[in-house]
Amino acid sequence: MAVGPTTRRRQLGADLRRLREGKGLTLEEAGALVGISKATLSRYETKEGPVKWPAVDALCREYGSSEEERRTLVELAKGARIQGWWRSLADPIPESMNLMLTLEDEVVREDHYACMYVPGLLQTRAYAEAVHRASEMRCTEQEITHMVDIRMKRQEIFEREDPPHIWAVVDEAVVRRSVGGRDVMRQQLRYLLSQAQEPHITVQMLPFEAGAHAAAVGSFVILGGPTPQLDVVYVDILGGGLFMEKPQELERYKLAFEYLRAQALSIDASAALLDRVGKEL
Repeated sequence: MAVGPTTRRRQLGADLRRLREGKGLTLEEAGALVGISKATLSRYETKEGPVKWPAVDALCREYGSSEEERRTLVELAKGARIQGWWRSLADPIPESMNLMLTLEDEVVREDHYACMYVPGLLQTRAYAEAVHRASEMRCTEQEITHMVDIRMKRQEIFEREDPPHIWAVVDEAVVRRSVGGRDVMRQQLRYLLSQAQEPHITVQMLPFEAGAHAAAVGSFVILGGPTPQLDVVYVDILGGGLFMEKPQELERYKLAFEYLRAQALSIDASAALLDRVGKEL
C-alpha cells in the first residue's frame, strides 16, 4: 500500500532518534548543533506534531548521514504535512479517536482481541448505535450519529485495492451479550459471519470452555505498520483509549495475542459457533 503522511512522520521520528543515538549525542547536544531546543527535537523524535524539513536537513548533516538517507528523510519531512479525511469534519472527535483514525488510515494489518463488543471495523450500524447509546457519557442524538458515521467511514479501509488484514479473536461473551436487542444481534452475527469469509478478515472465537487466558485485562488492538518499529498497541479504557509503542509493551501484547490465537477455536469451528449462537436468538 502507499505510504501515508502518518507513517512518514513516524518513520522520520524513529530514524532521527536512531541517527542521534548512533552519534552518541543527547537531545540537548544535538539540538544545539542546529539551533533548536531539546523539547523541539524530542517532539521530532517522538513522532508528534509538525516538523520543519530544513531542521531535518541540518540534523542529518550533523549526524553524518549519507546523502541518500538525508534526501530520504527530508522528503519524509515534506510529505508528513498532508492530513487525513477526518481532519475536515465539522464536529470535533475525541482525541483518542483522532489518533486511532490517524494510525488506522495507514495500517497494513490489525490484530484485535475483543472481550466486550464486536470490533468496530466489523460492527453493523445498528449495533454501533446501541454501543454508543450505552456509553457512560450521555450523548445527544446528533453526537451519536456523528460517532457512528465515523465508525462506518472507518470500514471503508476494506474497499482499498490492498486492504489491511484484520485478525480478530472474539470472546464468546461478546456474541452472547445482547446489544440493541435480538434483531440487532441477529443482524450483527450474520454480518460478522459473512465478513469472516473475506480473504483479508480472520475471525476466531475464544469459547468459555477455554477458561483463563492470556488477556484477561481487557480488549486491545495491535495496529501494524509497514515495519515492526511502527507498530502501536491500543488498549480500551473508560472514556477513551491508551496507546503504547515501547518495544517491551509491544512484545508483551504481541505474545498475548499469539497465546489467544492458540487458545481460540479454529476458523471453521469459530464460524460454526457464530452460526449456532445466531440461530439461538
